[in-house]
Amino acid sequence: MKLPEQIIIRPLLTEKGTQMGDESNKVLFEVALKANKIEIRQAVEKIYGVKVTTVHTQLVRGKIKALGRNVGKRPNWKKAIVTLAEGSSIDFFAPA
Repeated sequence: MKLPEQIIIRPLLTEKGTQMGDESNKVLFEVALKANKIEIRQAVEKIYGVKVTTVHTQLVRGKIKALGRNVGKRPNWKKAIVTLAEGSSIDFFAPA
């Protein structure tokens, strides 16, 4: 079993994610590629001490990038959209 810190890589702080958090109490995370919804739910609840209602995952394909003649591909990564229970919230900008 993986540690919660290995499952949740980082929170995604984007304009769209902030809007989702304000409107429907959802938070975005970049998670490990092999993590499933149950592991993501348990990791978020343990790390942030909140109650999770639902978890949706999305595989983001890496973009093809070219630099001159050289062509490469960025790695694939997984995004998790976590819906928090009523009354729960995560503030990433609060001082620790």
